[in-house]
Amino acid sequence: MENYSNSKFNIIAFLKKAVAIGASDIHLQVDEHPVIRIDGKITKVDMPLLTENDIAIAYDILLPNHFKGKVNAVFDLDFAYEIKGVSRFRVNLSRQLGKSALVIRTIPYNIKRIADLMLPESIEQFATLNNGLVLITGPTGSGKSTTIASLIDYVNINYPKHIITIEDPVEFIFTNKKSIVSQRQVLIDTPSFPDGIKYALRQDPDVIFIGEIRDKETVVAALKAAETGHLVFATIHTNDAIQTVNRIVNMYEPSDRDFVRSQLAQVLRGTVSQKLIPISNGAGRRPACEVLVVTPTVKDFIEKDKLGDIYELVKKGSFNNMITMNASLYRLYEQELVTEEVAMAYSDNKNELQQMFRGVFHGTFGPSGK
Repeated sequence: MENYSNSKFNIIAFLKKAVAIGASDIHLQVDEHPVIRIDGKITKVDMPLLTENDIAIAYDILLPNHFKGKVNAVFDLDFAYEIKGVSRFRVNLSRQLGKSALVIRTIPYNIKRIADLMLPESIEQFATLNNGLVLITGPTGSGKSTTIASLIDYVNINYPKHIITIEDPVEFIFTNKKSIVSQRQVLIDTPSFPDGIKYALRQDPDVIFIGEIRDKETVVAALKAAETGHLVFATIHTNDAIQTVNRIVNMYEPSDRDFVRSQLAQVLRGTVSQKLIPISNGAGRRPACEVLVVTPTVKDFIEKDKLGDIYELVKKGSFNNMITMNASLYRLYEQELVTEEVAMAYSDNKNELQQMFRGVFHGTFGPSGK
């Protein structure tokens, strides 16, 4: 065991403490105080400024052996770390203005059910499908990985299937239940997301989880997997269903976009877009969600590039358990979990939400008009 006594900062002790107090993220940077995020809020920790030596030792402790020779040759690196009996962590190594930094996210061992996450239980319908593409969307830190883990474990608990995950890095660890789960990490078990998907198709899968759609090659592979009779879950950094469809279509050349719209219309089964909203008493956050279920009408709108009409359908879509982000925010307000000001701050369609607060909105989930 190496001697780390020349550093006053103990990374393992710090991570244990961060988990104990419920931190979701830890930020460590040379010449800065350690910083943690709790319930979405950034807080500086009353500790000495971190030195280059502190961060170098943290690197040495956390970095997997196969990356140790590469640390000086790359600018950014993602990997997983585990403190047995405490938590798993997703670690990002980076540099800022030439100084080394770490951003570490806690990944709990316990995989919660959809209901325990306070998500709409209708989301579970996506885990009962036999094929197609389901996209979980939202900004960084909005709980996408946690939602996906819950959906995968729902399949794992209830169905005898083979689930393959392709992640960068592997986050939640699944224990085989009714299903068997094969978890593959990019750059360790497979060269890339597209390669991982391509070879997954030869590994007798029923369900494939793609950690993140970042580029056209991954989209092509994901659509092919969904087309060939597999259920594909994936995450993408978009804010709502319409933006999600646009992001995927716009990865293609203009001459190919009609074709991919048709392809997407055939395989897309739904999207869940989420945000984590701080609740009024300051203790914790609740998810607000937009849920799109791809009905024959939605399929037609995607194919014909009538995306604006999709939103109107979601507003009226209670019979398919669809809900808009604004309706979800309004529900949190009705339950006295968030204030009007907070709901407005998180809305991407503030005029519509303002109308809901004024009682002039006639949609399914808003207040009744006078």
